[in-house]
Amino acid sequence: MLLLNMRICESFPNKFDEDIDKRIDPLDYVIDPLDYDRLEDQFDRNVTACGECSPELCPVAQECRAGLILDSCGCCQECGNLEGQTCDIGDINVFYGLCGTDLQCKFDDLDVGDGEVAEPQCVCQSQDALCGSDDRTYMNICQFKEAYFSNSALKIKRRGPCKTVPIIKVPPQNLLNVTGSSMVFLCEVFAFPMAMIEWKKDGRDIILPGDDPHISVQSRGGPLKYELSSWLQIEKAGLADAGTYRCVARNELGSISAMAVLGVLGPEEMSVYLTENMTEMLEYGQSEREYDEDYY
Repeated sequence: MLLLNMRICESFPNKFDEDIDKRIDPLDYVIDPLDYDRLEDQFDRNVTACGECSPELCPVAQECRAGLILDSCGCCQECGNLEGQTCDIGDINVFYGLCGTDLQCKFDDLDVGDGEVAEPQCVCQSQDALCGSDDRTYMNICQFKEAYFSNSALKIKRRGPCKTVPIIKVPPQNLLNVTGSSMVFLCEVFAFPMAMIEWKKDGRDIILPGDDPHISVQSRGGPLKYELSSWLQIEKAGLADAGTYRCVARNELGSISAMAVLGVLGPEEMSVYLTENMTEMLEYGQSEREYDEDYY
């Protein structure tokens, strides 16, 4: 059985009387959620701790890129939390703070790994992209407002992303492996209009995979809006597969490319390579430790 009591959050005050000079441990305020009498008493004490509201005594909130919110006592204004910051669920400012203008506090389970607990984060209520007068694409109105805070001359040029030649967000990386292994290059591109990605090798005009059965190319949209990801996979790589591979992205406005080198070694060469590099790494690590000891 799951019981939810919203007032448990109100038992963590972030404002106290000035005569309290000791450090407060938040764990001291954890109360059994089923002990309703104690919860009511704790809530009443927290409200009393705020005292009478005197707006003229409130500190001036400055540099608030996400707008203003009320503090936990509902009296003074303070900066709202930005997109991506941890926040308090609901409309009660207790511990992390409330989200700013056009933002909503939500749990994001997408980026949570095994054994991790999702934390509520501020998420922009609108996820429609905007093109700024600086010819930069803002993925939502919240990001635009943050930029506007630093540049008051910034205006919305159009709804939707700015038209641009492709931009390679994640270029392919150099790879080295032994013969017979499988290798994968990744290339992520942002563009509007959407781009098409091609793979080529060693300056040739042939678009991979061609008629080579052990090379394959897969592409899909994402990971973000207006992005395209493409993978070049080489199965059971041989010595002839070594060389320079190029990811080429193009749309109606232009093209861009990024290169990566594939190294393929035989088993004996790979063993020698690993031995030599392991020795260098160990020697480097030893010299670092000696330097630290001498320094301290």
